[in-house]
This record gives sequence, structure tokens and C-alpha cells, in this order.
Amino acid sequence: MACSLAFPVKAQSYQPTEENLKSRQEFRDAKFGVFLHWGLYAMLATGEWTMNNAKINYKEYAKLAGGFYPSKFNAAEWVAAIKASGAKYICFTSRHHEGFSMFDTKYSDYNIVDATPFKRDVLKELADECQKQGIRLHLYYSHIDWYREDAVWGRTGRGTGRPNPEGDWDSYYTFMNNQLTELLTNYGPIGAIWFDGWWDQDQNPDFDWELPEQYALIHRLQPACLVGNNHHQVPFEGEDIQIFERDLPGENKAGLSGQGISALPLETCQTMNGMWGYKITDQNYKSTKELIQYLVGAAVKDANLLMNIGPQPDGELPEVAVQRLAEMGEWMKVYGETIYGTRGGCVAPHPWGGTTQKGNKLYVHILDLQDKALFLPIVGKKVKKARYFVDGTPVKFQKNNEGYTLLLNDVPTDIDTVIELELD
Repeated sequence: MACSLAFPVKAQSYQPTEENLKSRQEFRDAKFGVFLHWGLYAMLATGEWTMNNAKINYKEYAKLAGGFYPSKFNAAEWVAAIKASGAKYICFTSRHHEGFSMFDTKYSDYNIVDATPFKRDVLKELADECQKQGIRLHLYYSHIDWYREDAVWGRTGRGTGRPNPEGDWDSYYTFMNNQLTELLTNYGPIGAIWFDGWWDQDQNPDFDWELPEQYALIHRLQPACLVGNNHHQVPFEGEDIQIFERDLPGENKAGLSGQGISALPLETCQTMNGMWGYKITDQNYKSTKELIQYLVGAAVKDANLLMNIGPQPDGELPEVAVQRLAEMGEWMKVYGETIYGTRGGCVAPHPWGGTTQKGNKLYVHILDLQDKALFLPIVGKKVKKARYFVDGTPVKFQKNNEGYTLLLNDVPTDIDTVIELELD
């Protein structure tokens, strides 16, 4: 494979603004974000789909709000812990499928300020703290709602007791756009709107979500705000990033990411344990090694990692999650240069790892190699120097017509052994 990057080009009539294109590049440079799934479901401690899975009546479920009092919530501590991981942005669930708004909205009383004894706009506090600490804020927004009577029924939320399967689309669509306007007006610069739920109507292929108008509204309110949609399809007109769920681009182990890879900036979201929302019995956290290698695996595929945490009902981030953030941050302090601002390298990912690239520097990320020799199919470019990134120790290499073979000092045993190549 020649040392050059080629991406398919998709013709679109949507013309992103200069601010939007700049924002896309900054998003690609960031490489690492943290997802926060927080809502009333945290109180049940059984995950964010409990309302649907247990067929809880929507009026009964709403009573949870009366007891929601996250007394230990501290936006400054959240943002500081996330920043310590090396993450450059946060994506927060402003409204999940349960229909509860985690911000102060005038278009529904079913929100954290009006319906709970807590009475605080946690999103405002989070937004202010992100600004202060230099972290970008993205907002998750659900297209489906298991609580509102005007929300059209899809294949989920059918057992919540709402009276009318037909709903009132015009009413619900207006509600969503009013809320999006609030989110993009009252909370400062928003890096992206992250939609979810399009798939709820996959059994009704003629259903029109009226996305182009909604996307245009977002771009009009904040031209630099990126639009992404977790619909498990190739990106639609008007979208600025492509999202993959629980899989790296080009992989489909979870069955949600079989779509083709576009030329747009890429992001893969993954859980730190097994669940998005807080689940008290789920202590099956991925190891720091697994998380770092997943982050590297995304980077070598030219994608960002959006790593999820489900905050507790008391407002704290789970202790294990905070520990993992700190450990990832220690690694990023050393190796961040080989991740931030890079693009997928000219040597495609292999079972042993892959490459990231920045200018004439090619970073070889060795994640799993049982040998002291590593062949790299680099043609059309000359390798001038090779060294261990961590300490600058030179690495010998040999050239032939097919590429270069690195002759390592030892069989790699680190989480990620990085070799820096200087290309001519």
C-alpha cells in the first residue's frame, strides 16, 4: 500500500460553512471524548432502557422525578476528572428515550428544574464548567420519547401506557425543534448535536423524520455545530460526522455498524463497562489496557473514541470509572502526541496494531506482536529514521521492494509500543 490516504467522495448539496469545516478538523484532531448517560433511569440503577424493558407506565415512571436529588453532583469535579483522562470533549444526554429533559426547558414541565426537588439546571452548570476548563460540550438528543403522548410510536416504548399510537407528529416535531433551539441558544457554543432513535421506525420505511429541516435549524443557530446521527446507516444529507456504535469503523462485532465508511470525520462510541446508563450490578469494567487499546484502535482507523460513563443517581461518577480516566490520562501524557491531531497512517491496521500519521512522522502502534521483527508495507516513501517514541532509542530497519522491516530490541510487552518513523 502506498503511503498516501484516499477517501471516497460523496456528493452532497449541503454546503458546510467555513466554521463548520474548521470544527470538523478540530473534532478529528481531538480523537477522544467522554459520553455521559444520565437521567431518571440512574435511580433505578438497571440501565437506561428499563422503562421500555419493564414496560413501566409513563405516569408511574414520571414519579421518579419527585425523588431525584443528586446531592453530590459537582460539574467542576466531573469536568476535571474527564479532562484528566486526556479527553477533549464531553457528550451529555440532554434528553434520552425516557423523555425526561436534563435541562431547564420551557416546552415541558418534565425536566430536572421543574419536576425534581433538586431544582438545578445541571446542563447549565456543566456547560459553564466546560467553558472554564477548555473542554468542548456535545449534546445527545433522542428522536424518540416513551413518555410524551404526541410522540409517534415506533418499535420501542410500546408498553408504557400512552394512549395514542399515532401520536401527533407536527406537535412533537415542533417540540423537538423548540428544545434544540433552547440547547443551541442558552448553553454557549455546542460542538455537536448527537441524535439517536432514527432506527425506531425501521419497520416503517416511509416514515419521514424531517431531518433536513432540523439539521438546517442547527446549522443556522450555530454554524460550527456538527450534526451526527446514530442511525447505523451511511451518513445522510446535512450530517457532519459519522457515528459507529460499539464497533470500530469497518468492524461489526456488535451488529450495529455494518454501514460503509464515509469521508466525514468518524467517531465510535463504546461503554466502559457493559451498560450506557448506571447499572448497580454491572462492575464488569474494561481494563485500562483494553480502553487504551480501543482508543488507539480508533485512531489508527482515523476515528475518535467516545467512551461512556453512567453517572450515579447521587450525582457522582462511579469510582472505578474515575480511576480508569486517571490511568488513561497518565498514558496520554506520554503518548498523546501520537494520537492528537493525527490521521490514520499510511500502513493500514493489522492484527498487530496500526499507524497514525502527522506530517512526515509515522507512528507505529504495536498492540499485539509475538516477534522482534515487524514488516511494514511502505512503498513510494523513504524511511529516514526509526526510534522508540518513549525514549528515543534507535530502531534498526531493513528495506526491500515490498517495504520495510523493523528489527526491534525485544518482543513488545507494553500496552502500546510506539515506534516513530521519520519519512522522507
